[in-house]
Amino acid sequence: MMKELTLRTRDYLVSFGECMSTRIFAAYLNKLGKKARQYDAFDLGFITTDDFTNADILEATYPAVAKRLHGDWIDDPAIPVVTGFLGKGWKSCAVTTLGRGGSDLTATTIGKALGLREIQVWKDVDGVLTCDPNIYANAVPVPYLTFDEAAELAYFGAQVLHPQSMRPAREGGIPVRVKNSYNRHAPGTVITKTRDMRKSILTSIVLKSNITMLDIVSTRMLGQYGFLAKVFSIFEDLGISVDSVATSEVSISLTLDPSKLWSRELIQQELDNVVEELEKIAVVHLLQHRSIISLIGNVQRSSLILEKAFNVLRRNGVNVQMISQGASKVNISLVVNDSEAKQCVQALHSAFFENGFLSEVEEADLAQNRVPVLVSSNGAINGN
Repeated sequence: MMKELTLRTRDYLVSFGECMSTRIFAAYLNKLGKKARQYDAFDLGFITTDDFTNADILEATYPAVAKRLHGDWIDDPAIPVVTGFLGKGWKSCAVTTLGRGGSDLTATTIGKALGLREIQVWKDVDGVLTCDPNIYANAVPVPYLTFDEAAELAYFGAQVLHPQSMRPAREGGIPVRVKNSYNRHAPGTVITKTRDMRKSILTSIVLKSNITMLDIVSTRMLGQYGFLAKVFSIFEDLGISVDSVATSEVSISLTLDPSKLWSRELIQQELDNVVEELEKIAVVHLLQHRSIISLIGNVQRSSLILEKAFNVLRRNGVNVQMISQGASKVNISLVVNDSEAKQCVQALHSAFFENGFLSEVEEADLAQNRVPVLVSSNGAINGN
């Protein structure tokens, strides 16, 4: 009919599904005797950039949403039913979409705007799990997470939450509870700013498959400044995101985010352009079909985690090709071949979560902290 499909038009078209479903749901609640009111997010006060299909929420959204919802509640109390992942471009005033994870981002934005005590996100699993249940069926829910852990889990492959959706809740200091729509009595996972990490070792194992790894080698790095800046300026110019980085005196190993902007995968032509530009300053090896296994947990115990992980991988004949510890200090990433990745996750999960490992560690910690007691021949007790 229109004979064109710009990003702006696409956003406008896909908005109809959300607008229709929220109207149907609000009508159903009213029919049940639960007074409800439907809102389109772009009329409620969600103000965004004009980056169609991948817009960012602007700060002006929070007071606008709070004013509208508070005012309507005072005038005529009703349950708000709001469209997810939609907004209004601040310059164009056109309908925009928030990209991947946009519905969760809508929820956390409203939570921050209203200063709620808790935000609940309902999914199809019993919270955040110790690994992907599609890879290993024995995965179990994680009762508590920090925002740092949740962000690392989401970025490195966990499908339950998107990193951007956590930002408003984190800024507002509001706990987020992940619940299961099909098992509403399950407690789910509570995500907060901090938690007690004293007994925590490993929280979850995440797999990100089909990543690309680059080895960049140049003797010009030795004792020189500015080399890393040249390398990363190439990625910036080409608009390609880097996942993990490890460096030595003469080389850099890094992995590329396969989803780039969370909307599409890197194409071979883009990879070829990267290699072509990097080869002007270094020798480059492009390694595809790799996976990142991320160990999310208490890296105050990183030596213990690495010792156990490398023993497990050695027994399974797996060679780790790169290791990186994130700046957040809650993530240790290992790069392996795609063909070995699922086997690694299964073996690591069994070793960390199922074979009494945590009990062994607790007993060892108790033994280490136990105060020695000496009993003398005359019955006196001496403690050191």
